[in-house]
Amino acid sequence: MRDILVTLIVFGSLPLILREPAVGVLMWVWISVMNPHTQGWGYAQTFPFAYVIAVATLLSLFVARGPKGLPLLPCTWVLLAFIAWMNVTTVFALFPASAYAQWNKVMKIMLMSLVTMMAIRSRRDVHRLIWVLVVSLGYYGVKGGIFTVRSGGTERVWGPEGSFIGDNNAIALALIMTIPLMYYLHQNSARRWLRHALAGAMLLSALAALGSYSRGGLLAIAAMVLFMWIKSGRKLVLGSIVSLTVPLLLVFMPQRWASRMDSIGDYQADESAQGRINAWHMAYNLARDRLFGGGFEIAEPSTFLQYAPNPADVHAAHSIYFQVLGEHGFIGLGLYLLLGVLTWRTAAAIARQGAGRAEWRWAVSLATMIQASLIGFAVGGAFLSLVYYDVPYYLLAALAAIRVLMRGERPLRRPLLATRRAAKT
Repeated sequence: MRDILVTLIVFGSLPLILREPAVGVLMWVWISVMNPHTQGWGYAQTFPFAYVIAVATLLSLFVARGPKGLPLLPCTWVLLAFIAWMNVTTVFALFPASAYAQWNKVMKIMLMSLVTMMAIRSRRDVHRLIWVLVVSLGYYGVKGGIFTVRSGGTERVWGPEGSFIGDNNAIALALIMTIPLMYYLHQNSARRWLRHALAGAMLLSALAALGSYSRGGLLAIAAMVLFMWIKSGRKLVLGSIVSLTVPLLLVFMPQRWASRMDSIGDYQADESAQGRINAWHMAYNLARDRLFGGGFEIAEPSTFLQYAPNPADVHAAHSIYFQVLGEHGFIGLGLYLLLGVLTWRTAAAIARQGAGRAEWRWAVSLATMIQASLIGFAVGGAFLSLVYYDVPYYLLAALAAIRVLMRGERPLRRPLLATRRAAKT
């Protein structure tokens, strides 16, 4: 039944996609973030729904009227430079076969991220994008929160198998990033029942994140909540809610959970932590030795034999920063960090320009909550290999759309050709 439902939704949306590229982007985000086909048991698990939606969206973008270029913003140029650099490092990859397989996946994500930036144009598009992200990830938050309550917190919460967020640590970070987006919708929803539903979803998502037993997730949610409190205009109210809710959540979790969280301060005795540190040393040594890094997929015994302090402990980087460093070198890491800084500055510019203006109150609220999501990603991502996780890039697209709306800029569209024509006349 679930397989049929997903099939009907996807193919039923094709006429809407061909008429409006933004619908195609929303469908793509739903398929790629929620992975609804993994919730079935039949043919839907392997059917190329994403491919069908991507082809329809690209066709729609090509034939649709109106502006179709990328927004003219610094973060756009840096994203393009980062994509170009990943292509260069792939040419010099240590393991060409596995690197190409990963390159194929990453470039699809980057292509659709750029398409998202081209198709998401209006406030309505941005709002719909946030709703799709919240529903897609909130499904696992509500489901995981209920599971945590039923199990008394004794069992771990996992994400959809075979996806970016299948790992317990990854689903925790994804849910933490979603909570500020839920808060934005909560603050900008007129219907009382909807606000109550979003409040419940936030609580269950937080409980699911704790139920994942992710230590990085705990640090991420602490950083995210602190930032939201600092930025809140109602510090006393929000502080009271947090002060009442957090102790209840922590008391609910069993001793087994508390023991695992206590191990954060004793990382020297934790084998998992030591494995990650070993992988970080390997990535650093590799980047020092090779300008282009090792390319995609470098967690191989031969790489650790040459560059790691402990060659026998072959371990994934489990850090967005060291993952980029090892795979794409210091230049790649510089571009990735610059992209994060410029994304943050874009949100800050939106909040600054919209301050005190009623017509942009929604934009200021969303930009601030996206910053909270990015804080969670920056902290939690320090312990996870999620460089190519698509949600941060969709949030960048939302910020770019708002920035262009506020600046009243026209999109970037064949600037060289336009310059040449002007010169001729």
